[in-house]
Amino acid sequence: MSEGRQAAFYHSKAWKRARAAYLDSVDGICERCGRPAAIVHHRRYITPEMLDDPGITLDFANLEALCRDCHNKEHFEGRSCEP
Repeated sequence: MSEGRQAAFYHSKAWKRARAAYLDSVDGICERCGRPAAIVHHRRYITPEMLDDPGITLDFANLEALCRDCHNKEHFEGRSCEP
């Protein structure tokens, strides 16, 4: 994905609002391990074709609140995260 387009999305007001609202909806807790969440992750990874589709990028059904450890495990070690 173009880094410029990706950066623009993650700095957009729409994403910042959706991210904050989603974190509030899960009380700021990591949905995998129960620790404080730091990242709102897209369950379905965003491709360049999806980047302009708010039905995917901003849809709560496609979001997951994760702590940094669980997010790193998702991207670098597989999907499991233990408390």
